[in-house]
Amino acid sequence: MAYVLAVVTQLNSGQSEVQIKARGQSISKAVDVVEIVKNKFMPDIKIASISIGTDELETEKEKINVSRIDILIRK
Repeated sequence: MAYVLAVVTQLNSGQSEVQIKARGQSISKAVDVVEIVKNKFMPDIKIASISIGTDELETEKEKINVSRIDILIRK
């Protein structure tokens, strides 16, 4: 709910759009945040764009691919 509150606060403080980004297992949390904001708090917002992709991260031992999502919402 902290992320939901942050998004609602941004939109109510004059921002016309907010971008929600997530990687890996947090992708479902980002989608949940957008859906909660849209369905419970601000039904007038629109999903402007959704971008998905893969980021390559380098650990000490290897390079790994991690999925990512960027969701842009607008008033």
